[in-house]
Amino acid sequence: MRLYVGSDHAGFALKEQVRAHLEQAGHDVVDVGTHSEQSVDYPDFARQVGEAVASGDAEYGILVCGSGLGMAIAANKVDGVRAVQIMDTEMAKMSRMHNDANIVTLPGRYIEPETADAIVDTFLATAFEGGRHQDRVDKITSMEHGTRD
Repeated sequence: MRLYVGSDHAGFALKEQVRAHLEQAGHDVVDVGTHSEQSVDYPDFARQVGEAVASGDAEYGILVCGSGLGMAIAANKVDGVRAVQIMDTEMAKMSRMHNDANIVTLPGRYIEPETADAIVDTFLATAFEGGRHQDRVDKITSMEHGTRD
C-alpha cells in the first residue's frame, strides 16, 4: 500500500516511529517531513499529504502533530480529503467503516507509540461498509463542492 506521512515538530518523534512500523510491514511510505523537531507550520505538511491522497498518488495518509487536531482541520481543507483525529482503535475502525476516512491524524503528545501503531494498523485494515454510509459520504462531498443533495 502506498502511504504518505507527515508531521510538524511536535509530532516528529511519533511520525518517525509510525513510519518505521509501516515500512517494516511492507508498505511504500513517502515521508513529506518534517525531518526534525525544529518549529514548522503544520498546514504545509497537511496540504502535501492531503493533495497526495486526493490525487490518488497515495491510498491513505497519516499526519501527526501535538494534538492531531490542527492537522485534521488543515487536511480537510483539501477537496476529497476526509481526515479524522483518532485516539484509539475503535475510533479508527469506525472512521473507516462509516466515514470512509482517508487520512488519520494522531496526537503526538497524548498517545503511546504502541497505540499509534495499533491505530494505524486498524485504520488500514478496515474497509468502508458503503450502503447507507455511502449516501452520507456523498453528502459530505457535495458540501465540499458547494452543492446540495
